[in-house]
Amino acid sequence: MSSKHFIPDGWKRLSLHQLALIQTGVAKGKKNIKNPIECPYLRVANVQDGHLDLTEIKTIHIANNELCRYSLRSGDVLMTEGGDFDKLGRGFVWEEQIPGCLHQNHVFAVRPDPDKLDSFFLSYQAGSSYGKGYFVSCSKQSTNLASINSSQLKEYPVLLPSLQEQKAIVKVVKKWDRSIDLTERLIAAKQERRTWLMQQLLTGKRRLPGFDGEWKAVHLDDIFTNRTEINFTDLPLIAITGNGGVVSREDLVRRDTSSEDKSKYLRICPGDIGYNTMRMWQGVCGLSQLEGIVSPAYTIVTPKADIDGEFMALLFKSLPVIHLFHRHSQGLVDDTLNLKWRHFAQIKITIPEKDEQQAIASVFRTADRELDRLRTQLDALREQKKGLMQQLLTGKIRVKA
Repeated sequence: MSSKHFIPDGWKRLSLHQLALIQTGVAKGKKNIKNPIECPYLRVANVQDGHLDLTEIKTIHIANNELCRYSLRSGDVLMTEGGDFDKLGRGFVWEEQIPGCLHQNHVFAVRPDPDKLDSFFLSYQAGSSYGKGYFVSCSKQSTNLASINSSQLKEYPVLLPSLQEQKAIVKVVKKWDRSIDLTERLIAAKQERRTWLMQQLLTGKRRLPGFDGEWKAVHLDDIFTNRTEINFTDLPLIAITGNGGVVSREDLVRRDTSSEDKSKYLRICPGDIGYNTMRMWQGVCGLSQLEGIVSPAYTIVTPKADIDGEFMALLFKSLPVIHLFHRHSQGLVDDTLNLKWRHFAQIKITIPEKDEQQAIASVFRTADRELDRLRTQLDALREQKKGLMQQLLTGKIRVKA
């Protein structure tokens, strides 16, 4: 990182070791430990970019006389030494969430002097474009991997306003953190409700107002036909994914391993449901909005006139039906299971009349639109925070202390 970086009026640029103690962590695998005690400790997986993930905490044995050396204190800024590029220098502030916790040797604990440097200010600045730029510039790099050592971390050039201004900046950034956290919680709640709706509406346990007719048991070949049209080589290549459903192959960031000869590829049309023959037992399927061709490794089925394709695509993602797909798939082990049309056709399910199918599909359409809106909002908040951090934490925009 250039030493000519803009320094705002009243700010300083000081090396991190002038403002904080850098503590390395405990290494795993030590033998013959005297008077060992078992302690919780943080790994790289626990230290995320701008937050800590404490859902899974492991323990380690350490000598009693080394406990103080590796213990975390409230206000320590945790930073990872690297790995993948996105792990380089990432981290957040420890607030004593778990008493007596240690940290692994791949995680640094930076302990700021509270009279000079605010922990959250350091964490935010290190996580900004300014901080990430420094870590990338001095890291040891190999293919897709990068790491920093404690010496490089000690030389991190902190752009330092007064402690009062640091705290004012932190207060502003935390407002974005709260908005992001609230939106993430709302998305999680909406996703949980969507899962509950799938369990209730797609099984008939709960009915929508105005519907009370009996659901009927049908075989899948009663309500679908198998589309097997080939020789449509002029149509675009389509892929079917587990999360994205039916998408244009061009939208996927992956190497094209398809055959040059596309004459045996299957045609798929809007309204069809395509599924991965070898992964239908995992629910890899989707309703197509596109016309194109797919690999013969997929199976294409077309709903009959009295069937709503959107409802069926939802049903095919429900756990009870996925269980049926698994049970009817052929093969000795999971890696070789496949569900070809003739076995798919024999599966028996229970469904309502088309008008109720459409009403149920509409509920999920509304829920998915709301989730999409919230995800877009979350992306916008994250981008706003990123831009704001770059401006505030380098003094390009000043905050009144």
